[in-house]
Amino acid sequence: MSGSDEKPRGSLFDALRDRSRVVSTELSGSMPRGLRIATAYSWRFLVVAAAIGVAVWLVIQLKLLVIPLLIAILVSALLYPWFTWMLRHRVPRWIAIVVSVVSTLAIVTGLLWLAVWQITRQWSTVQDRTVDAIGQFRQYLIDGPLHLSAEQIDDLLAQGWSFLQEQAELLWSGALAIGSTVGHVVTGTLLAIFILLCLLADGAGIWRWVLRLFPKRARPAADGAGRAGWVTVVNYARTQLLVATIDAIGIGLGAFLLGVPLAIPVAVLVFLGAFVPFVGAVVTGAVAVFLALVYNGPWIALWMLIVVLGVQQLEGHVLQPLLMGSAVKVHPLAVVLVVAGGAMIAGIPGALFAVPLAAFVNVVAVYLGQRAWETGVRPSGDLIWSTVPRPRRIRP
Repeated sequence: MSGSDEKPRGSLFDALRDRSRVVSTELSGSMPRGLRIATAYSWRFLVVAAAIGVAVWLVIQLKLLVIPLLIAILVSALLYPWFTWMLRHRVPRWIAIVVSVVSTLAIVTGLLWLAVWQITRQWSTVQDRTVDAIGQFRQYLIDGPLHLSAEQIDDLLAQGWSFLQEQAELLWSGALAIGSTVGHVVTGTLLAIFILLCLLADGAGIWRWVLRLFPKRARPAADGAGRAGWVTVVNYARTQLLVATIDAIGIGLGAFLLGVPLAIPVAVLVFLGAFVPFVGAVVTGAVAVFLALVYNGPWIALWMLIVVLGVQQLEGHVLQPLLMGSAVKVHPLAVVLVVAGGAMIAGIPGALFAVPLAAFVNVVAVYLGQRAWETGVRPSGDLIWSTVPRPRRIRP
């Protein structure tokens, strides 16, 4: 044969791109089609699971850097609407940074000071009332219709206490992921503040540098996916800030009017707990009801429960759509599972960052799957956290 009749072999990448070249064996030809498909899905799933496992391992090893970074990103998302509003009104960037950071630190410091101040004033009284209430409840179990013995009550209390200790160790192990010593906590706090200042000062420049890590052909997709994910995180942070403020004011005011002790610490706890969707609101509301039960009795506790449920319903179905102009839809099952998984992996930090991370990853996946950077159409689909415009009434 002449050289002109021979077909060029091409490179390895040409062979990989040529889908007409299929490597097969006698065994693969005799295998059922369903088994071949299941095998193909299985080894790809194993590769993805291994990659996720390596990523989680790296995050755990670098937790002293990753957790301050995530805190700074979440706080910057909280400050983003107020910060960009100042920039749009021709406020110099450095003044906007100072105002944003100083006001945030002042609000957090003020809330913590008020909580500590009221706890130091009322803690001894609450402790005495709690001991009395537990004693009365113990006597009721003995003399009441259940007719439990003292040994049975002690066994139940021991089992409950061991369960609480196990759960507390699980949560605090994640809470101490920032650092097991005071020095680590202080270092993580300073690092988070420094990262926050850098993000506010030159967030666009940092993002352009990150994009240069991708190949040139992948940069438009990475840029569009990252921006879509950032918009979702900002919407999440803005919504949770609104939810936390409404819940804290409503439940704290209700506790104060009902005469429940530690109303300010309860409000602060509700505000912080609301940043963990669903789970945080349930736990902090239960704390308020428990304080009312041991200090004020069952009727005030019942009214406190009504206040907690009423505030959450008012916030979710009336105030949030009115103030935001849209109804934020959160899939309850997805959020609860994500929060539970995050708490199992990383404790309190995992529960805090689980939903925004899951929402970010979900939006990025939908954006890339729909190739939205080519069409310019906003990605649509069943997102974990999506903002749906509220229908407006057209007046005749």
